Amino acid sequence: MRAWPTNCGPMPASRMAVPITSETTTDAVLGGRLRLRQKRKGHRFGHDAILLAAATAAQAGDRIVELGAGVGAAGLALAARVPGLRLTLVEIDPELAALAAENAVHNGFGEVRVLALDVGAAPDVFGAAGAADGVLMNPPFNDTARQQVSPDRGRSLAHAGPADLLNVWIGTAARLLRARGTLTLIWRADGLADVLAALEGAFGAVAVMPVYPKPDAPAIRVLVRAQKGGSAPLKTLPGLVLNNVNGTDGNGTPSVAAEAVLRRGEALLLASMPTT
Repeated sequence: MRAWPTNCGPMPASRMAVPITSETTTDAVLGGRLRLRQKRKGHRFGHDAILLAAATAAQAGDRIVELGAGVGAAGLALAARVPGLRLTLVEIDPELAALAAENAVHNGFGEVRVLALDVGAAPDVFGAAGAADGVLMNPPFNDTARQQVSPDRGRSLAHAGPADLLNVWIGTAARLLRARGTLTLIWRADGLADVLAALEGAFGAVAVMPVYPKPDAPAIRVLVRAQKGGSAPLKTLPGLVLNNVNGTDGNGTPSVAAEAVLRRGEALLLASMPTT
């Protein structure tokens, strides 16, 4: 396996020093296994980050990069499930990057590297082309030209971008990954066709898992895994239902499968099935 270059720019979490000026909260995830500091206002992580971590295949020693990491929720949730990862978090907002670095240290992952960097930056800025075993990402999936975006800058950066943003992020993932490396992402269910189109060429062996808010409801998200240079045909897996519906009022409780992922940190089938 190629070594990760020492001059590629990431700084160890323990040395990240960007002032954090916003009011913050500290929130427990994975049933308290992680405690993550985040801004009280603006972008805040949610279930999508934990689902993304649960869908990502990894093993000890793997070099993993999270693009658009925010405060590190997905990457650190993956690190909590798979000890011994060599993890890099990439986040455009310096304040969120600083929080990600702090969260890594406070949760016992002091060797995590953090890059305060735009995912669309020039390839030579990343410096680690072809070194990653896996990339995971939750790109902004609202089109700024078609949908209203939040006036909060941090929230709009996390949730909205130009029409070609998905192609840019997948292109960066392709450059970072080694041959046969794996990309895992979460996206709007109604945008699956856009994801498949963006993956075409560099990626194959695509597997898709829909995420449903409750039984008999349309999917709201898709978890997608693809292999760089893979050739296996597209697979659609059984979906994850987040909530059961109880009684006549339509109120629900978390499904057993959702509880296993969101509270106990268990992996989804997408993370364990073979790529070929």
